[in-house]
Amino acid sequence: MSEAHHDLEGHDHEGVKPSAEAGRHAARIRAIEVLLVEKGVLTEEDVRRQIEYMEARSPANGAKLVARAWVDPGFKARLLSDTKAAALELGIDASGPVEFVTVENTPEVHNLIVCTLCSCYPRAILGRPPDWYKSFNYRSRAVNEPRAAMREFGLEMGDDVEVAVHDSSADVRYLVLPMRPPGTEGMSEEELAGLVTRDCLIGVSVPRFEAVRTG
Repeated sequence: MSEAHHDLEGHDHEGVKPSAEAGRHAARIRAIEVLLVEKGVLTEEDVRRQIEYMEARSPANGAKLVARAWVDPGFKARLLSDTKAAALELGIDASGPVEFVTVENTPEVHNLIVCTLCSCYPRAILGRPPDWYKSFNYRSRAVNEPRAAMREFGLEMGDDVEVAVHDSSADVRYLVLPMRPPGTEGMSEEELAGLVTRDCLIGVSVPRFEAVRTG
């Protein structure tokens, strides 16, 4: 198995121990934090509030946005035209200078999100990006061979489906509005949100639903 395959295959392994490099980065960040507090640039309270702010952000926010868009056409239109305002309707504060753009999957077009330069990500809505999103392997392959990159996550797109790759930046962050799975017409909004994973919001996966058969 190739190294490239290993890099992407581990995308869901949240319990994997951090690498030595990640540990060094964490130590460096902590040292900078201590220095900024000592110099009076920040206070411990500033740091605490920012940590709490980020911890309140998670893919569950994106799932809520998607589920509401699936059941409310008016909200869907607002989400696609003004993501920040739509998010605020659900109590998700994504205010700030960074713009957020929601791109919609259709039977003809599938959207994939990447940041080729670093790890720009809709953190104000979804929280911290997964480690694989920040890897050079994903950043390179998502642009040069997006179908192969998605295949590593178990997602196969037909040749009749266009794959649109969106490169996030310091100014604009993207998230995907996936298609609603068939057979979910009787599900509640909360149940629908449960079908939407973080990977669906990036575009390396799609919501899946298998109806329970009786008789």
